[in-house]
Amino acid sequence: MQKEYVRKVEGGYRVGDTRVSLDSLVYLFHEGMSAESMVESYPSLTLEQVHGALAFYLRNQKEIDAYLAEGQRTSESLQRQSKRTNAELIAKLQRARRASHISS
Repeated sequence: MQKEYVRKVEGGYRVGDTRVSLDSLVYLFHEGMSAESMVESYPSLTLEQVHGALAFYLRNQKEIDAYLAEGQRTSESLQRQSKRTNAELIAKLQRARRASHISS
């Protein structure tokens, strides 16, 4: 019986039955972090789950990399939109921050 180490939930990938995203492990993997260190960072995961999730990533790398790139593009777009929508509030907060530094 084959174990499922990664499941797709609401458009995102999760490791096993945890709330840990596959994204988190993939980014750490790209930074060169060991599987053992990932378990230390995410105590809800076992070493087996981390290795299984990384094997899933490597087996589906093209699809997962495209998913991550799309998520990055969406995040950047939302950030730009938020800056435009909240430009007045952001400017007001920056003025307040500068004023508090001057009076300190």
